[in-house]
Amino acid sequence: MKDLSDLTLKKARAGLENKDFSAKELVSATLERIQKLDPKISAFLTVCAESALKQAAAADEMIARGKKLQALGGIPFSAKDVFSTRGIKTTAASKILENYIPVYDATAIKRLGAAGGILIGKTNHDAFGFGSSTENSDFQVTHNPWNRDKVPGGSSGGSAAAVASSLGFFSLAEDTGGSIRQPACFCGVTGLKVTYGRVSRYGVIAYGSSLDTIGLITQSVEDAALLLGIIAGQDPLDATTLPDPVPDYSQSLKQGASELKIGLPQEYFITGIDPEVKQSLDEAVKKFEELGAKIESVSLPHTPDAIPAYYLSGISEVSANLARYDGIRFGHSSSEARKLEDLYLESRAQGFGPEVKRRIMLGTYALSAGYYDAFYKKAQQVRHLIKQDFDRAFQKIDLLLAPVSPFPPFGIGEKAEDPLQMWLADIFTVTINPAGVPGLALPCGFTKNNLPIGLQLIGPQLSEPTLFRAGQAFQVATDWHQKKPNLE
Repeated sequence: MKDLSDLTLKKARAGLENKDFSAKELVSATLERIQKLDPKISAFLTVCAESALKQAAAADEMIARGKKLQALGGIPFSAKDVFSTRGIKTTAASKILENYIPVYDATAIKRLGAAGGILIGKTNHDAFGFGSSTENSDFQVTHNPWNRDKVPGGSSGGSAAAVASSLGFFSLAEDTGGSIRQPACFCGVTGLKVTYGRVSRYGVIAYGSSLDTIGLITQSVEDAALLLGIIAGQDPLDATTLPDPVPDYSQSLKQGASELKIGLPQEYFITGIDPEVKQSLDEAVKKFEELGAKIESVSLPHTPDAIPAYYLSGISEVSANLARYDGIRFGHSSSEARKLEDLYLESRAQGFGPEVKRRIMLGTYALSAGYYDAFYKKAQQVRHLIKQDFDRAFQKIDLLLAPVSPFPPFGIGEKAEDPLQMWLADIFTVTINPAGVPGLALPCGFTKNNLPIGLQLIGPQLSEPTLFRAGQAFQVATDWHQKKPNLE
């Protein structure tokens, strides 16, 4: 079998078009690599070998007939296991959906398939997206490919670990409060959280509906730009999608970072950040200055309020969204219950893990009649203030540059017993979801122990072209995104 693991998405597409290798060879090589390496990192919950090989054969037949391949023809990818996939188990990494098989595809899955992409498997994550380490999965703990004693981040840790390990060329993921950007940072890959409404959420298992945002974990900014052009756009099945036309994002890759105004939010560069993280961020800022960007300090004064406002909003929506798992319509149903009320209680008690139960209970409390004004309503007011902070900042600058995490990847089990410490792992990522703005996580260095460090660029709504412009300039000038972990 040819070793095709070091190919970029661009080179894989060129190789297929030039008939250097077949789609079947490319998919088979990826499946072989998953079989060999995934037992070490546990990135996948489901591997779709049979359907992937069948689609690869169809792509090869298209090439043999002289037809032009679609944009992703023959390219294997993975998806976080919150995306509905027709005929393929979709669990949300929770036992309550352990045997759930959807009868339809999520819109983003359908669009990637229409472009020729081949789903190779579904990746592990914190159950329903509730976590920052992928330790809250009901099925397995995913390991960081750079150091298997460390977490890969969360909640999309399986997706980030898969891309970092070359187990597929990209992964479709979802970000509610950092679930793409933080694991991308911890695994040394590129993570894109798009503007809220830019990509359809139809067919995605909900966490917090006003915060959930679809995105991508990729090897590079160039890949993210190509892929966003495929999955973005209005969807009649999701009323929150934006009607704005989808530009050719690849055009922005050529523009460079010269003359961009980049702001450094004072509230993100605070005492307590790991010294190695701060050093890498400082060096990245200097690199952007060398590329012609203008750097200035800005303030987002309501940043300290973002964690409580985000979690109150999120858990309140969790309470409502997860009420549907009642043991009757779909998902786990207790076989021991004798009464309807017992069926509800036992099915949910058996099917939900500890963190899911914690968030449902807190969310129900925040929405209760006596506390609604004090908690949920107040969180929505603070959310509006956070958005105003971003709006004011973007009147003066083009983008913000900030750390993704205040520390490098932490040890498996290190924060698992302390929910507050785990929630604070998202301190720099949760702020942008309430504002609905996009963010792009980029690798920008390594610790002395060879653990990845990342930065995030944040822009106003629909500024993905500007994010790609700055991100591509940085990746052309550096090689952090090209480094790979040794898993052999």
